[in-house]
Amino acid sequence: MKKRFGLWLMTAVLIMAAFFPSSIFASTGDQGINEKLGVPIVVYGAALSESQRSKVTELLEVDQHAEVDEFSVNGQDLANYIGGNPNSNMYSSVKIVHKDNGSGLSVDIVTPDNITQVTKEMYTNALLTAGVENAEVLVASSVKVSGHSALTGIYKAYDAKGVKLDEERMKVASDELDIATDIAEEQGIDRDKISELLTEIKKAIAEQDPATKEEVEQIVQEQLQSLNIELSEEDRQRLIDLFEQMRSLNINFDQVQNQLEDLTGSIQDLINDDGFWNSLRNAVQNFFNSLINFIKSLFN
Repeated sequence: MKKRFGLWLMTAVLIMAAFFPSSIFASTGDQGINEKLGVPIVVYGAALSESQRSKVTELLEVDQHAEVDEFSVNGQDLANYIGGNPNSNMYSSVKIVHKDNGSGLSVDIVTPDNITQVTKEMYTNALLTAGVENAEVLVASSVKVSGHSALTGIYKAYDAKGVKLDEERMKVASDELDIATDIAEEQGIDRDKISELLTEIKKAIAEQDPATKEEVEQIVQEQLQSLNIELSEEDRQRLIDLFEQMRSLNINFDQVQNQLEDLTGSIQDLINDDGFWNSLRNAVQNFFNSLINFIKSLFN
């Protein structure tokens, strides 16, 4: 029976390996200090209990680095950076690893079940708006949260290391995240679709360089039609006002055009990859069917 069980277990492992990315199982090992870019930065939500913080430390794989700079973020930071409520409880935590120029910006949510409203594409879009580039950002929470406060943690990390992000751009990026999650929730539109809309509008602004609010409105309307998204007049106006703010701040999306292109591609892959999800669903179903049959066989 032991031999039979071992064979079955090996088969199960092979099935799972075939359908899950190898990066899930991979370990990066101990990472030394990058003397040029400095050590990674970890910012913990101040509302975390000691046990929760310990769990987040594990989730963010802090022990993989020879050295890290650690900070906490609280409601007063939220008020200071983006004018939020200073009494807010902050749970979202982040790790930032700076990369060489040209490396681009990558965001990963390591606890997707606990970040209920914000997708990694939404974070990426907002951070590009705020001026964050060339970094690997990991977001985690040990409790269910919307995910909005993670931006404040990122802003504090840069500030603590002497990198001043533009205050107005940070506020606009926060507004962008709020509008994206509001529209997705209130209008029942897929969050990836909203992320694609924001990305396409930015790309169009980079290409057309609108000089007036009317031209911004035209771009927004064209992208809504192109993606077949219908919004209320109020939400459409919120988008127009948001991107008019970006225009008035002279945010140059030409500088991150390649990242916007990559972001569009990743969103489309996620939306359109029915084959992967069908294969994964079938593999999981077959896995449990095999498990049930195996258990039954033990009693025959």
